[in-house]
Formats: sequence, C-alpha cells, structure tokens
Amino acid sequence: MNDPLEIESTAVATDRSRTSRVARLRTALRESVVGNRHDFTEGSIGRAIMLLAVPMVLEMSMESLFGIVNAYWVSHLPVDAMVSIASIGLTESMLTLVFAVAMGLSMATTAMVARRIGEKDPAGAAVAAVQSIIVGFAFSVPIALTAIIFMPKLLQLMNASPEIVAVGTGYGRVILGGNIVIMLLFLNNAIFRGAGDATIAMRSLWFANIINLVLDPCLIFGIGPFPRLGVTGSAIATTIGRGAGVLFQLYVLSRGQGRVRIHRQQMRIEPQVMVRLLRVSIGGMFQFLVATASWLGLVRIVAIFGGAALAGYTIAIRIIIFALLPSWGMSNAAATLVGQNLGAGKPERAERSVWVTGFCNMIFLGLVTIVFVVFARPLINIFTTDPEVVPYGIDALRYVSYGYIFYAYGMVMVASFNGAGDTTTPTLINLFCYWLFQIPLAYTLALPIGLGARGVFLAICIAESTIAVVGMVVFRRGKWKTRKI
Repeated sequence: MNDPLEIESTAVATDRSRTSRVARLRTALRESVVGNRHDFTEGSIGRAIMLLAVPMVLEMSMESLFGIVNAYWVSHLPVDAMVSIASIGLTESMLTLVFAVAMGLSMATTAMVARRIGEKDPAGAAVAAVQSIIVGFAFSVPIALTAIIFMPKLLQLMNASPEIVAVGTGYGRVILGGNIVIMLLFLNNAIFRGAGDATIAMRSLWFANIINLVLDPCLIFGIGPFPRLGVTGSAIATTIGRGAGVLFQLYVLSRGQGRVRIHRQQMRIEPQVMVRLLRVSIGGMFQFLVATASWLGLVRIVAIFGGAALAGYTIAIRIIIFALLPSWGMSNAAATLVGQNLGAGKPERAERSVWVTGFCNMIFLGLVTIVFVVFARPLINIFTTDPEVVPYGIDALRYVSYGYIFYAYGMVMVASFNGAGDTTTPTLINLFCYWLFQIPLAYTLALPIGLGARGVFLAICIAESTIAVVGMVVFRRGKWKTRKI
C-alpha cells in the first residue's frame, strides 16, 4: 500500500510544477509584448519561439488593419462608394510591385541582420540595415515619380472606367507617390525582426494604425476642421500613419533602444554589402511574384464558374489568411532563429529551432482544420448568406484546410531558407509547385475531369502539401547551413 504522506507529497509537487509552468508561460507572454534583451542563441527554443512569434503575429495583424479600416470607411461614403472601393482595389493591384520589392529586400535584410547579430557584430548589422534603407529609397523614387505623373493612364491601362479614373487618380498618386513609407515600414521592421527586436516592430505598427484610425474618418468625411477629401483622404491618412510609424522606427534605430543602432559614420554606401543584399533580395522578390501570379491564375480559373464561385472563394481566402497570421508569426520567428544561430556558429540549434517551430505550427493548424471543417458554414455566413455563394465558400474552406498539417511545416521551411539567406531554393520550389504543378492541376481537375471549382480548391491542398514535403526533404540535406551572406 502506498504511503499517504508520499501520495500527498507527490500531489503537492505536481501542483507546484503545474503552477510553475503557468507562471513561466505568463512571464514569457508578458516579455514578448513588453520586450527584453533575450539571447536567442542560448536557452529554451520554445521560449525563444514565443518571445519572437507573439509580437510578430500582432505586427502582421496591424499591417492588415490598414486595408480593413480604409475599406470600411470608404464603403460608407454616401456617393460613389463602389467606385471608390474599385479605385482602391486597382491601386492595390499596382502596389504588387512595391510589395514584391519590399518583401524581397525584407527577406534579405532579416537574414543579414540576424546573421550579424548571431556573430555578435551589431556594427555589421547596422551597416546591412543602412544598405537596405538606401536600396529601398532607390527603388521607391522612380515608382513614385511614375505614379504622380502617369496615374490616370495607369488606371486606364487597368481597364478602369472614366468614373474610377476620376476618383482614383488622387488616391493612387498619394499611395504610390508615397510608397517610400510602405517600403521603409517593411524594411525597418525587417531590421528589428532580424535583430530579435520583434516588439519594436509591433509597436511601430500600433503607432501607425492608431494615427490612421483617427485620421481616416476625419479626412474622408471632413469631420471638424479637416477638409472632406473622400477616398483621397483615406490615402492621405494611411500615408501619414505609415510615415509616423517610419519616423518612430528611425528614432529607435538612431537612438540605440534596440539591438541595432545606426551611427552617423555608418550612413554610407558599402558596395560589397549592398551587392550581397541585392543578390539575396532578387530571389525573394521573384519568390513573392511567383506566388502572387499563381494566385491570380487560380482566380481566373475559378471565375470561369461564375460570380458566385469567385465570391465564395474570395470570402474563404480572407478567412484563411486571417487564420494563418499566427502561423506566419511562427514562421518569421523560425527565420530569425535560423539566421542568428547560424551566425553564432550553431547550425544544429538552428535546425532544431525549425523542427520545433514546425511542430508547434502543426498543432495550431491542426486545431484550425477542425474548426474550419466543423464550422465552415457559420464562418462563411458571417460574410454572406447568399444560397449560391455559401456552398462554394464552404468547399473552399474545407478543401484548403485538409492540407494544413503539411502546410504548417511548408511555411516554416520556406521562412527558414529565407532566414539562412537562401532565397533561391524556396523560389525554385514555388516555381515548380505553383506554376508547373498547381495551375495545370487546378485546370485539369476543374474542367477536363469536371470537378468544377472544387477541383481548384483540391489542387491548392495538393500543391501546398507537395511544397511542404519537398521543402522538408531539401531542408534535411542541410546545404542551407553553409550559406554565406
């Protein structure tokens, strides 16, 4: 018979252990939002993932909030609301070029800064940061000039109606003419993420969004002393908000509150560093464009089956993207951990960080799959109850989510290659799996085989799962560990 005192002692120890774990979790969550000077090349990998992922998730949520807030207020314009929303959509499609450059440079910047921080070389990280900012300026200036001068013609090339051209010209000139704030917002936050200062990146977007939230209705509707500018007011509010966020970022970089501090003597062109940055960036840019072009191809196939299919697919994709925000946060955390640990000469810790992150992501997306499969109809009904649209939305949500367990690892693998500075490998994987496999498969399943829009949804699931499997096989080979940047 067990000793009652021994049983009681074991129960007390178990309770204390559970309380201790909860306390550690609370402490880690608080530190992830408040920020600290954690060394991500030492200690618990799980704790490092949490400290990086939580603020990164909140950061990306804030970035998506710009578009949501703008669309909400513009949709409440009493006259020509649909024309205004259409002008926003066309301008955002042209922003793809800006986002491609910003994403490519951001991948390279995070990788280079993380590597230098892992090497305990903050001065080298600052030099890489300066080169990134200079390149961002160089790309943004011609885009801005082109938009300011030729915006009406650009809208006409997008088959915009005269009404959309009249309303959207001002909006496009402000957004694209001020694209430097978009570029720098991405690049500066890439510096902070690479350095492990994810909390600072999150705060900059909080600050930018608060200003946008206040100014948007004021400049759109002319509240108080503000002029009534309609959809152009939305562009001005967003640009001012983003600009304020950039000023906050530059203040932190110059005053040394983060791990990277830019000194005056470092503000110069370093050709060798810039060439390495551009070499890595080009792969990142093409990687983004490959994925974007693939998505446009799928949209065109779905559109064959009518407006209801396209609407259902669009609603489902919006829900899916929102649900994936935590996964993107974990993936970006893996990229930072890979870069810093490679810089610290700890490739095995870098690899373990990726597998631990992938497992955590799999658990999360596995739970999301259950929610999407069981509650697909209520989720779609939040956006529409149209009897023609709802079935397509339900199918899209369920079919795409069937591959989430694989996709969990695929996201982390792609981000980890990028974090190591190897943007070429995920670009080639995307090129094969998206353009040469996913689009032909979607077309074949949808039309010759006769599955309709469901064939497109099934092709997404198959292709994303294939990317994950190929990514894991290539990752295990370990060539990314020897990548020099």
